[in-house]
Amino acid sequence: MSLTERDFAPLAEVAVRLGVNLQPGQRLWVNSPVAHAALVRAVARAAYEAGARDVKADFHDELLGKIRLEMAPEAGLAEFPQWIADGLETEAKGGTAFLSVLGSDPELLSSVPPARVAMSMKAAQQAMVNYRPYLLSHRAAWSIIAAPAPAWAKKVFPDTPEDQAMDLLWQAIQRASRVDGPDPIAAWHAHIANLQARVAWLNGLSIRQLHYQGPGTDLTVGLPPTHQWVASGQRRSVGYATSPNIPTEEVFTLPLRTGVQGTVQSTMPLSHSGQLIDGIALTFKDGRIVSYSASTGQDALGQVIETDDGSRYLGEVALVPVDSPIAQSGILYYNTLFDENASCHLAIGAAYPNTLTDGAEVASDQDLLEKGGNVSMTHVDFMVGSQDLSIDAETAAGKTVAIFRKGRWATQPA
Repeated sequence: MSLTERDFAPLAEVAVRLGVNLQPGQRLWVNSPVAHAALVRAVARAAYEAGARDVKADFHDELLGKIRLEMAPEAGLAEFPQWIADGLETEAKGGTAFLSVLGSDPELLSSVPPARVAMSMKAAQQAMVNYRPYLLSHRAAWSIIAAPAPAWAKKVFPDTPEDQAMDLLWQAIQRASRVDGPDPIAAWHAHIANLQARVAWLNGLSIRQLHYQGPGTDLTVGLPPTHQWVASGQRRSVGYATSPNIPTEEVFTLPLRTGVQGTVQSTMPLSHSGQLIDGIALTFKDGRIVSYSASTGQDALGQVIETDDGSRYLGEVALVPVDSPIAQSGILYYNTLFDENASCHLAIGAAYPNTLTDGAEVASDQDLLEKGGNVSMTHVDFMVGSQDLSIDAETAAGKTVAIFRKGRWATQPA
């Protein structure tokens, strides 16, 4: 199957108009595997039609990256070009919008020792220390989209010939991204309105803590007093509304860093940095992960949790019902951009400051910590939702409100 710019045009339009919400005269920086050049070209056309001043593509070859991880000396893996990080920071300061394109083999790095992958990632994260806050705080507009790749398609549809698998995966991406209809922009506006109604309902509850119950899960998640629920299409610190993930079905906030207690069991595999992790089990005390295990990818999970002190804590709590369109498709994507939108999920690592009502006032990591949020170089989502999950909220007034029953919203917003 060979996809063209024309095939990708609707997705590119949504990414530009709603994802990063590109402003006239703004620059756009696109990061993508070289295999998805046709999608990037479609994005460039859509961006210039929207008034972009310039579009720059940062292409990378994933197999070349694998060769480096397999063969480079550790001294090389522990380095990251500072000029790249400095350049991205300069672009963010200047108001550039950032779009990432995903679509690769979920098990690309399965043969690479997790410690080598983690060493390279940590070097990049450390070099990007001044750039990443622009993304976490949404002071720079950013979004993520995906395109099909042969190895990914075969992982999702293993019993289907490659060309047919690619076609099926592309159809699934289009449906999930709401670009398969006659007017994708209108479809997205309607979807955003539904998400924002849910956000308004949750914020009106003044939730003090959430209690998760399900197989292997008995978890209490405290929320900071100034937390706020957010979703796609919301106004960001950059000054206008964006949709950071295409697709998205979640409403989310941040947990109180020291307010997580109990145990949680994952419900879906996690593809992280080309390695699969499954059967995650975590135990928390006063917010901190005090024990962990995985039935598959134990070493890879350990590398995530041992990234820094903040990776022992949670930074996000997100609600997604099991009757979301992506969940109802029955497709396991082995890609967090999609799988997290089929399931409630939690994130190990950094919190987003915009999930605080006073998030715009967060001037430093210390400020975020003092407001109850978490700080880390990493942010890794893992899925915990299922048809057996129930969630109750305890409000600041001491009232108990049913949020989820059997994996679905217990109450519909007015």
